[in-house]
Amino acid sequence: MIYTIGHSTHSIENFTKLLKSRGITAIADVRSAPYSRFQPQFNRELLTKSLKDSGIEYVFVGDSIGGRSSNEDDYENGRVVYSRLKNSDNFENGLQRVIVGSEKYQLALMCSEKEPIECHRTLLVGQTLFERGIPVTHILGDGTLENHDDAIHRLLKIFKLDEPDLFRTNEEVISEALLRQEQKVAFTLGDPVKGRLDTVQLGESEEWTESI
Repeated sequence: MIYTIGHSTHSIENFTKLLKSRGITAIADVRSAPYSRFQPQFNRELLTKSLKDSGIEYVFVGDSIGGRSSNEDDYENGRVVYSRLKNSDNFENGLQRVIVGSEKYQLALMCSEKEPIECHRTLLVGQTLFERGIPVTHILGDGTLENHDDAIHRLLKIFKLDEPDLFRTNEEVISEALLRQEQKVAFTLGDPVKGRLDTVQLGESEEWTESI
């Protein structure tokens, strides 16, 4: 089982309380830029210390499975294309690190968005894990849980795709819903919201070691 969570506007105290209530022992940060202009308690260095004080490990993987890319070939009309990220060696390497980490820790993927179906942690990373047979559960803002199947069903309902389709498989319908949502929320260069860069100076990513 791999969990996901969005830090949103939580205080660090409430955030760590949520994690501990679900038995989370490690956070894998999937933000491309592990900093927040508006929620500085989730800046990488402060967050690492706060989590450590609560007995929770931290690793940054946003340079491999984040929702942005430094490769211009991963963009189309200025918007990042998830399928191109997914098919890269960099993404696969990052995903394998997460899978290995989840064998030792009760792991949660963390990004910033409160709503899981508005974030690449669900639409890209969580969906890829789910397709590989790994159970994925989303921790919602109030601490309740939503399994990945239910999250995808909510997405289908939003696009009125939740009724049986005579001419397409369920997988094809889900793919359409995921693509349509991706086009709404994926990182876009120059967009004042989706293309916002809080801080993008990234350091070396940690490795899963004996201490994490």
